[in-house]
Amino acid sequence: MASTIHNVSLDALDAYGLAQFWSKVYGKPVGDDDHPGDPEVAIDLGGGMNMFFQQVPEAKAIKNRMHICLRPDTTRDEEVVRLLELGATIFEDHRRPDGLGWVVMHDPEGNEFCVERSAAERARTQ
Repeated sequence: MASTIHNVSLDALDAYGLAQFWSKVYGKPVGDDDHPGDPEVAIDLGGGMNMFFQQVPEAKAIKNRMHICLRPDTTRDEEVVRLLELGATIFEDHRRPDGLGWVVMHDPEGNEFCVERSAAERARTQ
C-alpha cells in the first residue's frame, strides 16, 4: 500500500486572502463555498489534490521545512515577474549567468517557494 497527497496545507493569518494569492499562482479558483473570513479555504488542483489554507493566530516565524517548487509554462524569469506583480517577493536569487538556477520567493505571508526553469528551458540545456 502507498499514500497519495490529498492536501498541501499552509497555516495563514488570513486563510481566504492567502488562498486568493495562490489561486492566481495556479490559475485555479478557490472553492465555491469559500468566502472572506472563512478559517479554512481550499483550491482544487486536480487529480484529487488540494492546496489547503487554515487560519491560525500566529504569524510565520521560521524557515519552512517543506516548500513548493513551481515549474512554469512560460520561462522562469517571466513567471518571477508575474508572481512579483501578484504580491510575492524575492528572497534568494540563484539564477546563474548560463541560464540555470532557480529563485526562492515569499508569498504575501512569508512562506517560501521556488520558481524553477520551465520544461522547455530544461530541454535546451540537456
